[in-house]
Amino acid sequence: MNKNIRIYDIVMHTLVWSFSFVTIALFILIVGFVVIRGFSQISWAFITDIYKVSKGLHGIMPMILNTLFLIGLTLVISVPIGIFSAIYLVEYAKPGKLVALIRFTTETLSGIPSIVYGLFGLIFFVSFLSLGWSLLSGALTLSIIILPIIIRTTEESLKTVPKEYKEGSLALGASKIRTIFKIILPNAISGILSALILSIGRIVGETAALLFTSGIVPKIAGTIFNSGRTLSLHLYLLVTEGISNDEAYGTAFVLLITVFLINGFSAFLASNFKKRLQGEIKR
Repeated sequence: MNKNIRIYDIVMHTLVWSFSFVTIALFILIVGFVVIRGFSQISWAFITDIYKVSKGLHGIMPMILNTLFLIGLTLVISVPIGIFSAIYLVEYAKPGKLVALIRFTTETLSGIPSIVYGLFGLIFFVSFLSLGWSLLSGALTLSIIILPIIIRTTEESLKTVPKEYKEGSLALGASKIRTIFKIILPNAISGILSALILSIGRIVGETAALLFTSGIVPKIAGTIFNSGRTLSLHLYLLVTEGISNDEAYGTAFVLLITVFLINGFSAFLASNFKKRLQGEIKR
């Protein structure tokens, strides 16, 4: 019996380490390929110029700014909805058909292809609501896409907060809503920020949905009602239209660096907030 258990442990350890190695190797391969091919294309003009082929300008500054605008606008729309939905499911909703329906709907939304979201955004936001091809149409469509990520991750994060924290706060006379905002949410902030990081990654990498909603105009969107091309869309168009593979690799490199910087900044905020919260609890 002990021999069988030992063999089983060895096999499982081997599989875990093997699959971990494959995952890390694939990551290094993809990132290394983009860095090697894209770094040589980076220049100050490439980063800061506008994009106007007729004038020989191939900069990606408009796409960088449009991407950042879209990230901010999408998070402003989706984060409050996602967090409050998770709070409702964990703290207020009673187990039953309604909760089961909400969870089923959330899981179904996460499995719908991006192109379907794009067609919905085109029909509803662009045409029916007359928002046109704009950052707002794109942000509203992306908000629907990332809501399942925010809701499910926040919900699981809220469940990890010890019940003693909540019970202690209520026992001291705090209201339920105050307990949620002062005790539960701060202790679940790491998980919530993880949801935001995953959401940002989905926003930055999205192309199909934005192709039908935010448009492909390679200019800085003056307002949320203007069309604007993002980095991922620019990369897609460079490749599919055969404009320039070199520019495509350079754009991919900038896109990769943008994701790393945003994720690193989010992780830094989460770490600092957690340390500050732990310090307050110790005091």
